[in-house]
This record gives sequence, structure tokens and C-alpha cells, in this order.
Amino acid sequence: MADVVQYKLERMLDELDDLEQRGLFSRQEIAEIVKKRRKFEYRLKRPSPLKEDFLAYIDYEKQLDALRILRIKTFDRKFGGGKQSKKTISDRAAVSRILEIYRLATTRFKGDIELWFQYLEFCRARGHGRMKKVLAQLVRFHPKVPGVWIYAAAWEFDSNLNVAAARALMQNGLRACSTSEDLWVEYLRMELTYLNKLKARKIALGEDKGNLVSAPKDTDEIQWRDENKELFMALNEDGNVDKKSSSQDGESEGKVDVFREQGLNIIQTVYGGALEALPLAFSLRTRFLDILEATELVYSEDMRRKILDDMKRDFSKEALYWDWLARVEVADSKGVNPLKLGKAVQVYEEGLKFVPSSTMFELYVKFLMDAVNDDNRDGEAAVHFESQGQAIELVSHIDDVFGKAESLGCLTEELACQHISFLLNLQKLNEAKMLTEKLCSGKFPNAVHLWSLRLSIEMGFIQNNTISSSKADLQRIFELLRNILMKVNVSEAETLWNMVCINFQ
Repeated sequence: MADVVQYKLERMLDELDDLEQRGLFSRQEIAEIVKKRRKFEYRLKRPSPLKEDFLAYIDYEKQLDALRILRIKTFDRKFGGGKQSKKTISDRAAVSRILEIYRLATTRFKGDIELWFQYLEFCRARGHGRMKKVLAQLVRFHPKVPGVWIYAAAWEFDSNLNVAAARALMQNGLRACSTSEDLWVEYLRMELTYLNKLKARKIALGEDKGNLVSAPKDTDEIQWRDENKELFMALNEDGNVDKKSSSQDGESEGKVDVFREQGLNIIQTVYGGALEALPLAFSLRTRFLDILEATELVYSEDMRRKILDDMKRDFSKEALYWDWLARVEVADSKGVNPLKLGKAVQVYEEGLKFVPSSTMFELYVKFLMDAVNDDNRDGEAAVHFESQGQAIELVSHIDDVFGKAESLGCLTEELACQHISFLLNLQKLNEAKMLTEKLCSGKFPNAVHLWSLRLSIEMGFIQNNTISSSKADLQRIFELLRNILMKVNVSEAETLWNMVCINFQ
């Protein structure tokens, strides 16, 4: 082991001599560098080196190289008149050594994806030619990791400018990881991005106009576009296209846009393959819809209807589908739009016919509560939504939804607590008191949260009606607490005892 370490250190002599001759490091500093490297090399030659040993060595070499670069800039500024000095062996040795340590680390820890990506990021940052070879090794060792295929294809597409290689990587990735939603979505984005670039080139040559990207509609869509800038590239600096004669404009408007037609064909093909591989992936279809609505394609509305019809066919028994569909109705509106809110309510009502479950009611109530909170922030006095040409008060409709959940047998303890809290927020104390008594003595005799609400309501009545609690009031509260303790576990009743002690200490 000592011979191998000594051999490696001797191979560094030319580099260290160069550093000293250029005046970048003193002899004492070089001796310290040799001492440090010998220490790290011995660590790596142990029978079982740790990952931290490799990372510590890499971190030291990166810091040393950063110091070398800083001193070169200072030297060139002082003595070279701002001109860059000629590259020597010490300029290339640092990067080569770090790459070699990364190679040894990934050979030792082949299964560490994070380490592989650190290796790749260093290669990309330094523009080293080893990038392609490392990507091939990573794909060979981890073919079942979707992020590996996406990273490799993105590098080929964006940095290496090899569309054919990027497409081949994505297609191979889809064969190896056919159930990955991210792979299908990124493959679609890559194909549309490439098509958009082809159209941009046509526009730059004056052979076409427009682009595949629709105008932003709201802040949410703008934010989504910012997160996916590679799909929505600018076509030119000014955003304008040279105008042709009126006759040429008329001819171009009469023709079917080949690029938009191709874009639709791409979406149809990828959507068909994704649907076959992931027939029950709900989020995948919503992401496809987002991409479709963000692009201007021929017959895109027909494609949108097809996706929505397929979703209704496959997910009509899922509460999350109806919740998503209802929220789509109000996605583009600011605040509370009565007309759109009415359409969303109709969607939920239709969903209850397909999925009369407690989950559906919880999502329904949450949506209505969100609408009320949004409206309260706007400062309006009352909220209405339009349904079949009539204005219906939102607060009364929420109360009806709770009642409908109870009548259909879908009322859960959580929904019951939300209903009581809703009544308390509306200052309907008598109704809240009657409801808690009904539920605690009926459907939920062991629900601790409901009993806590009932106790708080009872104590609220006592405090509001009298200045000080009488003996009869205390006796009634403790009698109620005794009845509760007979029905629930003692460990669960701790909060009830604390509540009474705090209010009657």
C-alpha cells in the first residue's frame, strides 16, 4: 500500500514543480499539500474506505484549485497587464485528479445515485469530455431510475445539441421505466420544445409566423411557464415577425399550420403510449392537459375533450377526480366568481351521484370553505353563487351540504366537528349546542373531539349567562364529564379534564 501511495505522489512532481516555478505556492505550502494528499491517499487505500473519505479528498482538491485560480488571476492582474497566462500542466492536473477521485468513488459505491450526479455536475461545470462516458456508465448501472434517463436526455438535448441521441435515450428510458409519469411528461415536453425550435428557425428565415405557445392567462399559468422555460422559448429578440404583403398573409392564414398539426400528433402519440402503460395514473393526465392548454395546436379542443372523456370514464368513481374537475372551473378566476362557483358546485353535486362517500363530502366542504375564506379577504358582506339562473347564498348551502352528508350516512367525526365549528363561527350557538347533543348521544358516543366541543359550548353558555359560575352549573358540567368518562378511554379524556380545570380553577 505504501508503494502505491508513494508512486502516486511521485507522479505529482511535475505539477508541484510548475506551481512553485510560477510563484503560485511557496515550498512550505507545497510540502503541506504533499502531506495532505498522502493522508488522503492512505485513507483511500484502506480495505474498506468510506464515502466520506472520497468526498473529503474531493472537497480539499476543489478548494485548492479555487485558491490556485484566484492566485493566477491576481498574478495576471499585477504582472501580466490583465492578459491570461499560458496554460500549463498544473492547470490541467487539478481537474484530472478530481475526476479520478470521482471515478474511484463511483466504482466503489456504484449504487449511490447522489454521488453519480455530483460526478456529472462537476463534469458539466468544467466542460470535460468525460461527461458522455460517465452518462453511459450511469445508465448501465441504474436503468430503472427515471431521473437518470431524464438527466442524460436533457444533457444531450440542451448541451450536446444532439436531438437524435436525446430522443433515443428517452425512448429507451420509457422501455425500461414505462410506469414513470415524469418520463412520459418530459418526453412530451422535449418533443414539443424541439418542434418549437424548428418553428423558430422558420420564423427567423421569414418562412412562417407565430409560435406554438399561447398567451399567459393568469399568474398561476405564468408561474407554471417560468418553471418550464425550456418549453416556452422566445422566438426572437423583439417578439415580432417581419410582415409580408397582404396577399402572402392571406395565403398563410388559409393554410393549416404544419407545426401545430405535428404538435397535436405528438401529443396524441405520447398520450396513447402513456395511457397504455399507466391506465390508472390520474395525475399524468392532468399534467398532459396542462401542457395541451399551454400550447396552440390544431384541433387542441378536440384532444382536450378526448382526455376529459377518458378521465370521466376511468375515474368517475374517484372523489379526487370530481374535486379536480370542480377546481378547474374556478382556476382562472380571481376571488369568488358567482357564475364559475355555481359551475363548480354543479360538478360536486354530479360527483355525489357517482361517489356518495365521506371523502367526497370532505372535499366538497373544503372547497366551499376555501371560497368563503377567499371572499372574506375581499371584504364582501355575503357570498352567492348562481345555479340555474338563481342566486344561492353560499353559507346556507354549506349548511345544506352538511345535512345531506348526514342524511346519506356519510357523516364522519371530522365532518361533524367542522359542521359545529362552522355554526360557532356564524354565532349560531343554540344550533351548535343542539347538534353536539344529538351527535354525542347518537351516532358518535365515543368521539372525544365532539365531547370536547360540547363541553366548551356548555361552559361558554355558563360564562355568557352568569358573571360567576354557580354550584348548580358546576354540578351539571361535572355530571356531563362523568358521563363522558364512562363512554371514552381515560387516556383520551385528558384534554377534557384539562379544559374543565382551566375554566373552573
